[in-house]
Amino acid sequence: MKSMPFTCLDLCTPLFYSKIDNLPFEIHENDEFLLLFKLHPAQSKSIEPVRELLFEKLIFTGQKTADSCNIPDIDRFVLPEGKYLFTQQRGVSPMPEQNEILNMAIEQQKDALWERCKLKDQLYVRYLFEDGLFVTQLFREL
Repeated sequence: MKSMPFTCLDLCTPLFYSKIDNLPFEIHENDEFLLLFKLHPAQSKSIEPVRELLFEKLIFTGQKTADSCNIPDIDRFVLPEGKYLFTQQRGVSPMPEQNEILNMAIEQQKDALWERCKLKDQLYVRYLFEDGLFVTQLFREL
């Protein structure tokens, strides 16, 4: 998989997801999923985080929905509009192993802290299919 350098992204439109219990074992071209992780407060601000401690808790797992109005509030989640640190990997594999996601998150965090960005302690992981390739995207709110 090819990793892209991080960039600052201004998400102008919120993205809506409906809650699911677990990610499927594979995703298909029309699927889109979002995971939200709470990061360890101290590790999320360290340029050399302890790998085993960075991901503190999985808060949400969801699937993209076109119509947010028909989802009960308790089952709906919004990736809000706003400013994010953004990075992505494109490849033939639908979903990278958690270790690869952790590597991406740590590299994104190191680069951001080196540039003196102030990051919040949540990580959004988005899986989708775009331009003929599976894409994994990471968002950290600024």
